[in-house]
Amino acid sequence: MTPATLFEEELETFRTEAESAAQYLYAYLSIHETARRQKSVHALLNTAPLFWNTNLSALQLGTFIVLGRIFDQNSAHNVDRLLGVAQRNIGLFSKSALGLRKQGPSSTPPTWLNEYLSTSYVPEVADFRKLRLLVKKNRVIYEARYRDIRHKLFAHKELSDPAKIGALFAKTNIRELQRLVTFTGSLYDAIWELYMNGRKPIVRQRRYSVRAMHQRPTPARRGSKVQERISLEVARFLVTAAKGIPTRRTRRGR
Repeated sequence: MTPATLFEEELETFRTEAESAAQYLYAYLSIHETARRQKSVHALLNTAPLFWNTNLSALQLGTFIVLGRIFDQNSAHNVDRLLGVAQRNIGLFSKSALGLRKQGPSSTPPTWLNEYLSTSYVPEVADFRKLRLLVKKNRVIYEARYRDIRHKLFAHKELSDPAKIGALFAKTNIRELQRLVTFTGSLYDAIWELYMNGRKPIVRQRRYSVRAMHQRPTPARRGSKVQERISLEVARFLVTAAKGIPTRRTRRGR
């Protein structure tokens, strides 16, 4: 396997992991947010409470399992492996390597390529150190408040005492968890832009508030990230499915 093939496989694996974590978490949050805002949706969920609680539990479990695969350092394809492959093969990010990727299967380079490459960014080891520091910062959060939930409750059933389980969840913060999950997608964006477009790797915070996504969706022309797409899909589906479902007030004839 060539260094380029190895890196591209690790990058694609990381993309699927980051998107899976976002899909699980934001589907879970969107169900709750839509039911909070729409009485008919709340009534819909109550028509099959076991089914919906099963789905919510599965989404919650999926979020924590994937976070572990991303941040746990004994995981086969964690984020450190991706950065390690990139740093050990830093020549993949040279102007000449980028030029070949931009040229693609064509036998001759496009006329605009030289000008494009003149402004492309070539990373140094320090760039990857900065990315590692960001990963370390987010891993500290994961290990302090979410790892034990993943290991002791979801991946392995070490805990059964409701008080101990409650104590673990008491340490969590939903805003923090949203930022942790969306960080992984932002990191992917930065590395992909560096590799494919020669742009300096800057990790920009994605939108993370599900409530804001529902109230002010990103315009389609600007594109939207996976956490926003799944949030809005869930909301649209639930609102449509709940049409005609009587709420408690309408059932009483008020």
